[in-house]
Amino acid sequence: MQHMRVLVTAGPTYEPLDPVRFIGNHSTGKMGYALAETFAAAGADVTLVSGPTSLPNPGHPHIHTQRVQTADEMYAAAAAVAGTADVWVFAAAVADYKPAHVAPEKIKKAGDTLTLELVKNVDIAATLGKTKRPEQFSVGFALETTNEEAHALDKLQRKNFDLVVLNSLRDAGAGFRHDTNKVTLLEAGGQMTTFELKPKADVARDIVQTIFARLSRHA
Repeated sequence: MQHMRVLVTAGPTYEPLDPVRFIGNHSTGKMGYALAETFAAAGADVTLVSGPTSLPNPGHPHIHTQRVQTADEMYAAAAAVAGTADVWVFAAAVADYKPAHVAPEKIKKAGDTLTLELVKNVDIAATLGKTKRPEQFSVGFALETTNEEAHALDKLQRKNFDLVVLNSLRDAGAGFRHDTNKVTLLEAGGQMTTFELKPKADVARDIVQTIFARLSRHA
């Protein structure tokens, strides 16, 4: 992977409601950071676009980390480097919706209910997928709770992925807030590979090895 250029998105996005509140999720960024470090260790030059996370910037000299907050910021940062990247890995848990209006001051408690209007965020992977060239390799993640395989295959097709990493919140030790993960890799060619529960660093190696094998096959 010497001189290969890789884009990795990681972590959540925070969509502000007012100066002190936001809509977000439980993503820690651990899987995306492990992938960035694994790619870099293999010789790739990595741009890591990270949403808000408590993880420190990776220390590897081949990883350039760019911190963002919102989906719009993550899209802008990813789009800026996607055109020159050989591999895209969309490991971030991007908020699907954001508030239609951000209050300039803290929203005060008033009444028994509060109604928020939400609008759809940019779908980063799908939007960039429309520009993907045949020689580029795109990887997405699908965290599901029901009909996991069907949803992952639909995402693979809609977003022009070459590979989808599927995990389920129904699997103990997988998903958010864990140091382990249990994944199934679904490929555009129809191949499906399921791995046992492993530390996320080992999962990252499985994913990177699979990507490298597919790229080598078509080189």
